[in-house]
Amino acid sequence: MKAFEYAAPLNEEEALELLSAERGKTEILAGGTDLLPLMKKMIVTPDRVVSLSRVASLKQLSDDSQGFRIGAMVTLDTLLEHPATARYPALQQALAAFGSLQMQSQGTLGGELCQRPRCWYFRAGQGLLADRGRAVAEGDARYHAILGNAGPAKFACPSRLAPALIALGASVRLIGPAPGDETQMPLELLFRTPKDERQREHDLAPNQFVAEVILPPQAELASASYEVHHGSGQDYPLVAAAARVVIDRGVVRSARVVLGQVAPTPWVSGEAAQAIEGLPINEHTAEAAGLAAVSVATPLESNEYKVQLAKVAVKRALLAAAGLETGGF
Repeated sequence: MKAFEYAAPLNEEEALELLSAERGKTEILAGGTDLLPLMKKMIVTPDRVVSLSRVASLKQLSDDSQGFRIGAMVTLDTLLEHPATARYPALQQALAAFGSLQMQSQGTLGGELCQRPRCWYFRAGQGLLADRGRAVAEGDARYHAILGNAGPAKFACPSRLAPALIALGASVRLIGPAPGDETQMPLELLFRTPKDERQREHDLAPNQFVAEVILPPQAELASASYEVHHGSGQDYPLVAAAARVVIDRGVVRSARVVLGQVAPTPWVSGEAAQAIEGLPINEHTAEAAGLAAVSVATPLESNEYKVQLAKVAVKRALLAAAGLETGGF
């Protein structure tokens, strides 16, 4: 590991002052479950690490008529145990699905959303795009993207909470890049598909960071998350889906379906939502929505299995959101 300077600011303004405008010179430390392994492997080599662990405002939770506000440094187990989380079943289920107690107790919301891709080419030091995507396309792509992979980025977004949060209509508050700057935007806009190695997978300036996630008040909304795993244990899911639906008189009036682990960003499937809107949720219609979700999939040579798993994940997320049996384990 390269020698680095460590800083632990006490507030958001101090944290911003310690960040460099030059990419790679500084890195944010949240729970440390992702950054430290990357530093040990020399994948990232910052001159300064800025820990947010002492910034009290980033650990706050508030719940009122304006919504549920969650600081970026709130740990996953704290969020799971908060009473307000029960109003957002998709988020609650995604949090409960973590198989690692260490990850739940040490990992933070901001860190989970901003973690780097699990792509083994990236983590072996071949860069985020791994030879403009050729290494993935010509190599082992078992866990890579089946959607949004036409360009050089073929990794799958690793966040397990982003699909649920995006389905629920979450927004995110960003600090920086200039002093006094604050931006609030839909969470899905935080993620992007990089086109070259100068870009990262999050639309954040080097001297900008996530401060808070805001969930809108939930009224008459049903939601659920579903992950498909290779087996029991701590591994990341192969595919995931989250669904939020408004059901009136047994018919879906509006829907939002978001897939995870299938594209460089959390994948909002307009096709799946359109397929289920105006219809009751049942085995047949949920299956049709799953089929619609993968109608634009372009699997790579070794990950075509993900197409079937994605269909199943969407189907079961919709069934669970409607309070029906999913048929899963």
